Amino acid sequence: MKRVVARVLPHIILCAFSLMILMPLLWILRVSFTDRLTAYKIPPEIGTVGLMNYVEIFARYPFAGWFLNSLLIALGATAVALPLATALAYAFARFNTGGTFLRLGVLASQMLPPIILVLPLFGMFLLAGLMQSRTGLVIAHLTISLPFLSWMLVSFFEGDVARLEEAARVDGATRWQAFRYIAVPVAAPGILAAGLLGFILSWNEFLFALVLSGPNSQTLPVGLAALETHAGVEIAPLAAATVVSLMPVFALLPFLRKHLIKGLSLGALK
Repeated sequence: MKRVVARVLPHIILCAFSLMILMPLLWILRVSFTDRLTAYKIPPEIGTVGLMNYVEIFARYPFAGWFLNSLLIALGATAVALPLATALAYAFARFNTGGTFLRLGVLASQMLPPIILVLPLFGMFLLAGLMQSRTGLVIAHLTISLPFLSWMLVSFFEGDVARLEEAARVDGATRWQAFRYIAVPVAAPGILAAGLLGFILSWNEFLFALVLSGPNSQTLPVGLAALETHAGVEIAPLAAATVVSLMPVFALLPFLRKHLIKGLSLGALK
C-alpha cells in the first residue's frame, strides 16, 4: 500500500497543479465558442457552438491591426534586444565590464516600476517625434527586455564555454572568432530560450503601449482592454480574442521546445 501511495500521490499532485494552470485556458476556450448569453451563465453551459465570436472580432474591431502591431513590435524589440543582450552578457561574463556596480545597476533597472520609466520616455518621444509610432514602442520595450535578457544570458558564457574559448585561442583563433564560432553556438539554446521569453515579455506589455501608442500603433493588450465598454465586458469576443492572441507563442513552442528546455537548464554543457 505504501508503494502504491508513493507512486500515485505525486501524479495526483501534478494533475491537480496542472488543472489549476489549464482550467482558466479551458474556460476561455469554451467561452470563445459560445454565444453571448451562454457565456455569462453560472454554472457554465455549452449553448450554441460556433465561430461567431472569432468572426466578430475581425469584422467589428480592428483586431488584425492590433495583432500585426503586436507582432511587429515584439519581433522588432526581440531582434534588437537579443544581440545587444548577448554582447552585454558576454562582456559581463568574460571581462567583468563595469564591475559589480554595473551588474547591480542593470539588475536594479528591473526593479523600477514601469510607470517611472514611461514618464521620461513620453517627454523624450514627444521631442523626437516618436510618439504613437511602432519605432517608439520598440525602443520603450528595450528598457524592459534588454536588462532581463542580459542577466539571463550571463550564466551561459561562464564555466565550460570559457575553457573552450581558451582552447580555441591557443589554436590561433582571435577573440571575435572564439566568440562567433565557440561561445555563441554553445550558448545557442540559452539564446533561443531568452529570445522566446523576450518575445513573450514584449508581446504582453501593456503600460507602455497604453501611454505611448496611437490609433495606428495600438497593440493587442490595449485593444483587448477596449472590449470593456460602458455596457460591461464583452466576455465572448474577449475570450475569442484572447485565444487568437495566444497562437503565436503556441506556434513557436513546438519548434523551440528542445532548445528551450536546454536553455532553461543552463545550456548544453554541464
